[in-house]
Amino acid sequence: MLLVIDIGNTNIVFGLNDADRWISDWRIQTDVNKTADEYEVIFRSLLSSEDTGSGRIESVVLSSVVPTLVQPFIDMLSKFLKLTPVLLGPELYDKLPIRVLNPYQIGSDLVANSLAAFDKYGEYVTVIDFGTALTFTTVGSGGRVLGVAIAPGLNTAVNALAGKTAQLPRVHLIPPPSVLGQNTVHAIQSGIVLGYSGLVDSIIGRIEKELKRPVTVVATGGLSNIMAPIIPVIDHVEPLLTLEGLKLVKRYSETQL
Repeated sequence: MLLVIDIGNTNIVFGLNDADRWISDWRIQTDVNKTADEYEVIFRSLLSSEDTGSGRIESVVLSSVVPTLVQPFIDMLSKFLKLTPVLLGPELYDKLPIRVLNPYQIGSDLVANSLAAFDKYGEYVTVIDFGTALTFTTVGSGGRVLGVAIAPGLNTAVNALAGKTAQLPRVHLIPPPSVLGQNTVHAIQSGIVLGYSGLVDSIIGRIEKELKRPVTVVATGGLSNIMAPIIPVIDHVEPLLTLEGLKLVKRYSETQL
C-alpha cells in the first residue's frame, strides 16, 4: 500500500492507494507549529478510524510547499512507519516524463498536478488548482511545462476582504442567486465567485490565444466542484489530481532512479 502526502499552505491532504485504487483520503489543517509527535497522533487516529493497519503501508511519497514541515514529516514517518519518503523536488524532476524549465521556481504540487494531467489527458493541458492560491499550469508538446499564472485563491481573497474591512464578513463560497447581490453575503459571493469565474475565462482565453490552439482544462483543489459548473471552459474536474501525480512519482522513482 502506498501513502501519499501533499503538504499545502492551508491543508495537508493525504491518501492511501492499493492496487491503483484509493482506499481513503483525508484533509487536515496545516499547522507549522505542530511537532512530528503531534502529527503522528493525528495520523494514527485517522488510520485507526478507517481500520487500516499502518503495517500495510510499504512506501510513502511526500510533496510540500511548506519547507519547515518537511523535516518533521520525515521524522514522523521514520518513527511511525519506519519508512523514508520519496520527496518530490527539483532533484527528481528530470526523472519524470514532463520537462520543468525552472525547477526551483515552481511548487512541487504544481509538478504533481502537471504529471497527472499529462499522463491522463496528454499534451496541451492546463490545470487550474483552486487552492490557497489560484494557479494555472499549462503543459505543452512533449510534456514541457510552458508556464504558470498565479492569483490569490478565492478563500484568500475573502479572508483579506474581511480582515481589511470593518463590516464585511467571511462568507461561504457558493454561487449567489443573482449577480446583483441583495444583501452583503450575496454581494460578496457575486464579486468573488462570479468574479473569479470571469478571471478563469480570461486567463484560459489568453492562454489559447497565445498558443494559437485550444487546451484541455482540468480543475482540481478544494473549490473545484463548486466553480466548475459555472465555468464552461473547464472540461474535467479531478479532486485527487495532486495525489494521482504523487502516485505516478512513486512509479517513476522505482523504474528510473
